[in-house]
Amino acid sequence: MAKVLVLKSSIMGDHSQTSHLIDAFLKQRIENGVQDEVIIRDLTTLNLPVLDAEIFHALRGAENVSATIQQIVQLSDELIAELKAADLLLIGAPMYNLNVPTQLKNWFDLVARARHTFRYTETYPQGLVEGVKAIVMSSRGGIHVGQPTDAVTPYLRSVLGLMGIHEVDFVYAEGLDISALKTDALKNARLKAQQMAV
Repeated sequence: MAKVLVLKSSIMGDHSQTSHLIDAFLKQRIENGVQDEVIIRDLTTLNLPVLDAEIFHALRGAENVSATIQQIVQLSDELIAELKAADLLLIGAPMYNLNVPTQLKNWFDLVARARHTFRYTETYPQGLVEGVKAIVMSSRGGIHVGQPTDAVTPYLRSVLGLMGIHEVDFVYAEGLDISALKTDALKNARLKAQQMAV
């Protein structure tokens, strides 16, 4: 049985296209007879803290921190444990103003943590998360893949790679604010998501 960790980060709730793609993927897995243990984290409801100096130093081992900061460190530990226990990381990452949602960035700021998910070496950081594959569902209003305006893809590849997750696939739904493209874009993205549900 595979363990699937799902991260939803869209602020659009039931109207989220990335969440619809995630749901289509998971439904297809069930129809294909794949048995999964699924944990779904809706990052828009978790109210994850924004990284500041106090949190930053606490995550690096600072002592004598407040009870509130201790709780944040404990939350970081829990999120990291979830990630390390997963076989598949399924990320919903809509593009907002050319980048990932703030809620998703906040999750990475708590999880990409030295000595826990990566360690520094004399040459290049070494990831400490092993055996995890990632699939990213990314919706965009315009056309950005392969263009300088796509900051989502390189950021996610880099931060996941930092932690040791190098097998990363993307499903793009682009041109959703372009009426002539939207229908086919969603259809094709859904089909690709279903094809990857093996």
